[in-house]
Parts: sequence; structure tokens; C-alpha cells
Amino acid sequence: MEQLWAPWRMEYIKRTDTPPSDCILCNKLDDADGLLVHKGERAYVMMNLYPYNNGHVMISPIHHISGFDELPVETQTEIMNLATTLMRFMRNEMNAEGFNMGANIGKAGGAGIDEHFHFHVVPRWNGDTNFMPVVGHTKVQVDGLKETCELLKKAF
Repeated sequence: MEQLWAPWRMEYIKRTDTPPSDCILCNKLDDADGLLVHKGERAYVMMNLYPYNNGHVMISPIHHISGFDELPVETQTEIMNLATTLMRFMRNEMNAEGFNMGANIGKAGGAGIDEHFHFHVVPRWNGDTNFMPVVGHTKVQVDGLKETCELLKKAF
């Protein structure tokens, strides 16, 4: 079995500052950490605090719902429209050459936060999975979360 080395995620795994009864994603709506990119009518965009790549964002419904299939079609549509807006912006302003998009739904589906649906949009560049993660066990982030957040706000 191959293993993905992602040591920057350990901070997330060991995190103890959020009580289990509190939803991390619902708490993002107050933007206390300055990582809310955009709040729409039914969904919002936030920076991923533990990104897999520079520009990694999550799109969540405003209402606390765990399954995409449980969301009203208007919310599903807004989530996909927000993803489209982000992809166009990232392609034009960040020179993204590709994207990983998707959601892990439920614990069995691999969701780290399974009680509140969230959709990932991860911009990709040729060579962004170069030798650093493999040989150096280091993931290179080329920009800070808040700086990238401010850039992405311009998409809206």
C-alpha cells in the first residue's frame, strides 16, 4: 500500500480547541480567523485551514446539513456555481492549470468533518507535486492563507 505523507495535517488531527458539539464549519460564518472568502445566499466559501495546495477552498451550505443529497436543489446549484466562479478566477488570476474537486460524504466516505457537508476546490499546477513532498517530506505553500483569501475575494 502506498502512503501519502502529509505532516502539515497533524495539527488538524491533534486539534482539541473545538468541542465536539460545536461545528467547525458553522463557526466559520463569523469569520473570526479572517478566512471567509465569500458568503452567498445559501452557501459560503472559506479557505481550508489545512490545505493540500495553495488556494485550497471549501464550499459549504449555510445550513448545518451533512449530505449533498439532503440539500435543496437551489443550494446544490449555488455550491456548483461558486465552484465555477472560483475555477475561472483561479485559472485567470492564479494561473491554475487544473483542479481537484469533490466531497467526502460520511465517515465511511472519508469525511474529516462528516456532520456538515463541504465541497473542496483545489487548484493544481504542473509540477506542484514535485520532489519536495516525496524526498523532502515537505509541502511547499507559495502564499499565506490570508493573502490567498484576500486574492480570492476579488472573484466575487
